[in-house]
Amino acid sequence: MIFRRQTHVCKDVLKLSFEVLDWPLYVFWQCMRVSRKNWLLTMESGPNSSGSHFLIIWSPRDGEVITPEIARPRVPHEILFAIGGWSGGSPTNFIETYDTRADRWVKLEEVDPTGPRAYHGTAVVGFKIYVIGGFDGMDYFNSCRCLDAVNKVWKEIAPMHARRCYVSTTVLDELIYAMGGYDGHHRQNTAEKYDHRTNQWSLIAPMNMQRSDASACALNGKIYITGGFNGQECMHSAEVYDPEINQWSLITPMRSRRSGVSCIAYHGQVYVIGGFNGISRMCSGEKFNPQANTWAPIPDMYNPRSNFAIEVIDDMIFAIGGFNGVTTIYHVECYDERTNEWYEATDMNIYRSALSACVIDGLPNVQDYIHKHS
Repeated sequence: MIFRRQTHVCKDVLKLSFEVLDWPLYVFWQCMRVSRKNWLLTMESGPNSSGSHFLIIWSPRDGEVITPEIARPRVPHEILFAIGGWSGGSPTNFIETYDTRADRWVKLEEVDPTGPRAYHGTAVVGFKIYVIGGFDGMDYFNSCRCLDAVNKVWKEIAPMHARRCYVSTTVLDELIYAMGGYDGHHRQNTAEKYDHRTNQWSLIAPMNMQRSDASACALNGKIYITGGFNGQECMHSAEVYDPEINQWSLITPMRSRRSGVSCIAYHGQVYVIGGFNGISRMCSGEKFNPQANTWAPIPDMYNPRSNFAIEVIDDMIFAIGGFNGVTTIYHVECYDERTNEWYEATDMNIYRSALSACVIDGLPNVQDYIHKHS
């Protein structure tokens, strides 16, 4: 079987040296990254050998390691789904999952039979994925779809009150929130929430500003929305929603203007990454501390990108696909707060921007969504 180890799993190199390479007399001495794609491994012999040592340049993107049965990766607890988007000049209904243990993207056959969507949102409640709003190249949607990841059946759910392309979505207390967006005529400040138990959408307080192409996340019982486009300029403002009092409040503005941005809650802070500032696509990111009401920079990504997907899996932030200012990309990278570094991960199977990603954990049929080893 074939198992590819990417740079972001370098911590497993020691395990590789004994289980995969089958060199029991050699011990791991040093591992250091020598470029974006290559790692320098220094191996030295054990106490019963001549004492010599040698170097290996390990290129995880280009090379593959043949693994014996003992080194077969474990079944992951979480599965990342990358859904829809814009590819090859048109929207797509392509879906692939990311198997973190095998570091592989897996194409799914269970695409939405009603057709493609781009600039939509996704949300997970239980084992169900909700696809919210979006655009198919002609129509701006208020319709929403639901995929049951266990029985693999799609169904229509109640439509939103407003058509929302470039929508921002998040989940808080099993309620799905959809905010802002573009209805084909106006950028919106309205917002609404969906209760899967009643299959109903209900309006909540409007935001302080119109926002399309913004991004939202939930943290500590509140919802944060960042950046976006108001029809005239890319925005650096951000707001927080308190569901207990049904009120939006402005927070300290971001350090940069960002439309087509992605944000996510991670280690108690709101991370905002990439986007378009009105001039160029960005590599930069920043994080918001809710207690201090302040923003601080984080290291730049390798790839500038806007309109990409973002998720946390394996306790790292993954930035997936997007548009780099010249072309749609399929590149994936991940950020680890412990090292304060970005690492390259395996590329998706197709170029996509305007896609959305979500994570399901504990799927009883997780084997249906992971890499099949030959």
